[in-house]
Amino acid sequence: MMKETPALAPRDSISAAIQAVAAQGRPALVGFLTAGFPTRRGFKENLAAVAAECDVVEIGVPFTDPMADGTTIQRASFAALADGVTLPWILEELRSLNPRHAAPTLLMSYLNPLLKFGLDKLPRAAAESGIAGFIVPDLPYEESFDLKRALDSEGLALVQMVTPVTPPERLSLLCREAKGFVYAVTMTGTTGTAKGSSAELPRDVLDYMDRVKLCSKVPVCAGFGIRTREQVARFAGHADGVVVGSALVEVLERGEDIRAFLRSLRGDS
Repeated sequence: MMKETPALAPRDSISAAIQAVAAQGRPALVGFLTAGFPTRRGFKENLAAVAAECDVVEIGVPFTDPMADGTTIQRASFAALADGVTLPWILEELRSLNPRHAAPTLLMSYLNPLLKFGLDKLPRAAAESGIAGFIVPDLPYEESFDLKRALDSEGLALVQMVTPVTPPERLSLLCREAKGFVYAVTMTGTTGTAKGSSAELPRDVLDYMDRVKLCSKVPVCAGFGIRTREQVARFAGHADGVVVGSALVEVLERGEDIRAFLRSLRGDS
């Protein structure tokens, strides 16, 4: 009698989705949208469009002081807050999806909304809503153990973020502890700004990605300032995936076709 293959833990489904695409010689697409932006009633429709075209989905939990985000995502976050978007509302919206999207889904949240929800309740509620992991930009590794322990109880990822100025020893530590993927910020600063021209990436960015990949046992995704097909293609072989955030939120802000934009990043017609 054949044994059943054990189901992947949610955090491992993130890695598997990214690796499957990277094995084809192109970076996986991780698409970011702010929950409830531009309107709460359009959230599920916009999420479905992003999930249909991206390999992994990152949903931003709006917060009053999004220190890692540039002006585009700040605008989206403030608009969503004004429309009444909260973490409990996001989890309920995701829990009610039937069927759920195939693309693994993460929440990008600052720490305060998670603490307010309660770390004792968060992992189960997230797992029941189809969340595979979390990105928490304002949580240093040294203060992450309570959250990591809580997420481990449901097999959820805590993604670690590194930057071009992360010292080598710390880079090794963060890569060793990362689950799901390593989020390799392409520059110091906030989201939405690009280094170099829109069609080019400086060699030092690619060299940095190569260093991160050498350290990491999980996939490495590049993020911040990625908005063109040429940039995405340039990361092939240097990063396993790319995170597209501000550029995608701007498409939503302008009311343009999300799916067409995401297809264009892969060079699809």
